[in-house]
Amino acid sequence: MRKSPLFVLFITIFIDMLGFGIIIPILPIFSKELGAQDYQVGLIAMIYPIMNFLFAPLWGTLSDRHGRRPIMLVSILITAVAYFVFSQSTVLWILFISRMLSGIGSANISVAQAYISDVTSPEERTKSLGFLGAAFGIGFIMGPPLGGWLKSISTPGTVDWVGYVACAMCFINFAMAYFSLPESLKETKSNAPFNFKVVTGIITELKKPRVSELLWINFIFISAFMLMQISCSLMWKEITQLNERQIGYVFAYIGVATAIVQGVLVGRMVKAFGEQQMLSYGIVLMAVGLAILPFTGRVLFFPFQYIGLALIALANGCLTPSITSMLSKFANHNEIGQVLGVNQSFGSVARAVGMGLSGVLYSLQFAVPFVAGVMLMLGCFWFVNKLKAEG
Repeated sequence: MRKSPLFVLFITIFIDMLGFGIIIPILPIFSKELGAQDYQVGLIAMIYPIMNFLFAPLWGTLSDRHGRRPIMLVSILITAVAYFVFSQSTVLWILFISRMLSGIGSANISVAQAYISDVTSPEERTKSLGFLGAAFGIGFIMGPPLGGWLKSISTPGTVDWVGYVACAMCFINFAMAYFSLPESLKETKSNAPFNFKVVTGIITELKKPRVSELLWINFIFISAFMLMQISCSLMWKEITQLNERQIGYVFAYIGVATAIVQGVLVGRMVKAFGEQQMLSYGIVLMAVGLAILPFTGRVLFFPFQYIGLALIALANGCLTPSITSMLSKFANHNEIGQVLGVNQSFGSVARAVGMGLSGVLYSLQFAVPFVAGVMLMLGCFWFVNKLKAEG
């Protein structure tokens, strides 16, 4: 990987995700410090994936027309501005705007995935996408504990140092991509008519055999994951009584597990089981992991909480690279960025649904979001069976 552009992309995505990982453990808690109710925590979290929904296909389509590199650079700069606004958040509406801008900038994941599709063969694509997932994981290793520490040294009632450091990371990201990331497209479609419609694009892809099933599996998985992610921060703070630093360390553990799974195991698992079988394994692992989390309590937090989180990381390693790789294989070569952008956009709807419901369900009883996630994952088997029937 070191001799190819993938190494530069890996580092670029890692730095981008380091800034994102800094925010994760503190956002629900900080929202409450500013006076947000449980349902408002979900709404503030929702704006990020909603912007992903609107802009992921835009970035993907623009990258097909004008190249991957310029779109990556523009989106990274927008993310830098978002984190600076985050540093100035002292009321909920400023926090809301910062997350909106961050959602716009971070919607570039479809471009990164398309870049990998440009420079890899179909046989190596799942493994390479696994390395991209490892970059996410390593960002989570370092980001959450750093975010917890930065929150502790920030001015009381603010997250100023959290935002400053995340903004600086984005500028480092930009500089590295500007000087070291070459363009991956040999030909662009700059003269092609621009036909960008988010909803109709999703509807079009949902009508395609095999693509539809993969989009729905990804939608359900992401919804269940978001139910867990937002609820975990609140549960660990209010039920298990962990502080921000401790919560950051737990998220770092998730990052370690994700990095190991996607950086080391994914390629071997694909060769051993195949992509379709990995979908089934991922569904089972996710359901079991979610079922464990709310019932361990403080006394049994270790080892059972960590076992549940490891299973979820392994499920992510089975599902995400396999779904992305299979979608790229089913898409026309000149529409890979567009199809992956639609997948990212549809996944963003799932994030908004999961985040929005998490606050509401958590307010009923802290275990309810996790139980709902288990039920959603078990429903994925219908789409897996349909996918197998379609060959």
